[in-house]
Amino acid sequence: MKNFLKSFAVLLLLLQVCLRSGAQTPAYLNTALPVNTRVNDLISRLTLQEKVNQMMNNTPAIERLHIPEYNWWSEALHGIARSGVATVFPQAIGMAATFDDRLIHAAADAIGDEGRAMYNASVKNNNRLQYGGLTFWTPNINIFRDPRWGRGQETYGEDPYLTTQMGVAFVKGLQGNNPHYLKVAACAKHYAVHSGPEKLRHSFNAQASPKDLWETYLPAFHALVNNGVEAVMCAYNRTNDEACCGNTFLLQDVLRNQWGFKGHIVSDCGAIDDFFNGHKLVANRTQAAALALQRGVNLNCGDTYGALTDAVKQGLVTEQMIDSSLAMLLRTRFKLGLFDPAQQNPYNNIPESVINSAAHRKLARTVATESVVLLKNNGVLPLKNNLKQYFVTGPNASNSDVLMGNYYGVNDHMVTILEGISAQVQPGSQLHYRQAILLDRNNVNPLDWSSGEAREADATVVVMGISGLLEGEEGESIASPHAGDRLDYNIPENQLNYLRALKRDNKKPVIAVITGGSPMNLSEVHELADAVLLVWYPGEEGGNAVADILFGKVSPSGRLPITFPQSYEQLPAYEDYSMKGRTYRYMTAQPMYPFGFGLSYTSFTYSNLRTAVKNSNSSKTVTASVTVTNKGKYASDEVVQLYVTHHEKDAALYALKGFHRITLKPGEQQQVQFALTPDLLGLVNDKGETVMPAQSFTISIAGSLPGSRSETLGAATAVSADVKL
Repeated sequence: MKNFLKSFAVLLLLLQVCLRSGAQTPAYLNTALPVNTRVNDLISRLTLQEKVNQMMNNTPAIERLHIPEYNWWSEALHGIARSGVATVFPQAIGMAATFDDRLIHAAADAIGDEGRAMYNASVKNNNRLQYGGLTFWTPNINIFRDPRWGRGQETYGEDPYLTTQMGVAFVKGLQGNNPHYLKVAACAKHYAVHSGPEKLRHSFNAQASPKDLWETYLPAFHALVNNGVEAVMCAYNRTNDEACCGNTFLLQDVLRNQWGFKGHIVSDCGAIDDFFNGHKLVANRTQAAALALQRGVNLNCGDTYGALTDAVKQGLVTEQMIDSSLAMLLRTRFKLGLFDPAQQNPYNNIPESVINSAAHRKLARTVATESVVLLKNNGVLPLKNNLKQYFVTGPNASNSDVLMGNYYGVNDHMVTILEGISAQVQPGSQLHYRQAILLDRNNVNPLDWSSGEAREADATVVVMGISGLLEGEEGESIASPHAGDRLDYNIPENQLNYLRALKRDNKKPVIAVITGGSPMNLSEVHELADAVLLVWYPGEEGGNAVADILFGKVSPSGRLPITFPQSYEQLPAYEDYSMKGRTYRYMTAQPMYPFGFGLSYTSFTYSNLRTAVKNSNSSKTVTASVTVTNKGKYASDEVVQLYVTHHEKDAALYALKGFHRITLKPGEQQQVQFALTPDLLGLVNDKGETVMPAQSFTISIAGSLPGSRSETLGAATAVSADVKL
């Protein structure tokens, strides 16, 4: 195979000579021309077969035009994935637990830098493999509506507002802010109404009411489109009877016409095949390719679009339709600078030294530390780092898999929880370790030496929970009996048996560190353990972050981005996409842990809530301010959360409408202000229309979801006020 990079460089040199000599430059390579002019010129030079080939994710080179091959499929959910050594940040659900959109923007900025630097390095080696491009199919902004969904770990949780804020921050960080070029291209997925069951996704019909569509499932997608996301990925399933990748309402009426989306639409991988294999909407792949093109899908992840040449011959589509669709795709490649001299694109100046850099590792540690949620503490934390003896145990203590979650990258220095704790225990103290049990099954050998060691130790840290073997995507979770979903809410029984043994006749502290990316039944863990930390899948610096929390270098400040129900009996049927009874917004049953919940090593109080209504240009904005005081002995971050409760029929019980992360020293106080604009105050009715509230509504501000359950678990009491527009 020819070295296309050298050929392209030679071509650019020839073009410079042509410019000096007065010869005409091909319009598609003339950077002085508008992008649309360049795109149309390139399309005019392609044969029908070449056009079709450029509309599937693995595009071949066009040698006569000196265009190298390009694979559109790359991943960067929480760091560059499946490509090479890169910084591994906490899984997306852990990012959401920070409630810190500025920090997530910084993380995404770092990921985008690494993606551009890795691409440039690969091109130097003429390496154009899948996962090595600049078009990243992330973030996943589906709503984690049901804890059984194994891919919920990829999302920013159950709340539309939190998902919106995190998603916008992530996209802006990835894509950069240059007016002419994209650093990398982000993709909002999976559009829309997609969150399991994983095993049925290729044939499932998700049915959602207009109210649920516009109030819950679509807001984050709308926000990302408004903030310039370059691509949208349509989902596998059907939504309200139409396949998402052949959905007139979603793709044309809403995305293109109502929202004015100008980027490209990509199918989930194999989703167009599902038109005939799963959904049985058409008879064959030619009809499937034609339907997807007609509905507006520009890029096929897969090879079904190879049948578009036959579709043209059969009169199902026209070559002009292919031209129009391909133009949207090529605009992205031009915006990435793939047809321009390298020196014109400032993002090509990003050095390879940013990849897996010390600065990015430090940032990953900060994100991981802010993501840790303290669920219980009877006073044993923080630990001293000079106790006589520590015991670290459990199936996940030395397991690097639980650092990564799914859609992960690799790193040459993954800090396990055992390693993180070891690094902070002082000389003169002993540290013992035994895995003791397997992840999800009983030991073949019934002998147990480890529980005796727990009784000897001054403190035991048992690292338990679940991993990507038990939850995730179909084909990924090899220990899951349900294609990655979790239809059993309990953590493995052998782990509970071990925790029971550790606490039997043991008055010494036992701290449970829980890994996982979704809610699980922690009721007995909460009862038995002296402290409970939820650490998600915390990334390459997870072990150090957990140790920072355990030993009090940092006070825990993470918050739950999803409700932990007491049991699955509190939930509607998994296949039911109605929001009735789901998430903190519509769930009337008392949860195990409420949305937004998380403890600290200090205590905060809320006071002096003040509200006001301001009129501006025939619309009204509500301002709210509150005083937050650190009443404890530790400096700590606090996540100040504002909720609105409308009193109209069928309105959500609570709805998050603002949050601020602040840092307070002991005894320090700060006034925190919020502004509720009309778009935040609107109600969605049964027709899917947004209307302003006619009645008064209640504003509540606290460090967790307001209510008795939060207070019972130790959260600060919320302050509330009624407001009338």
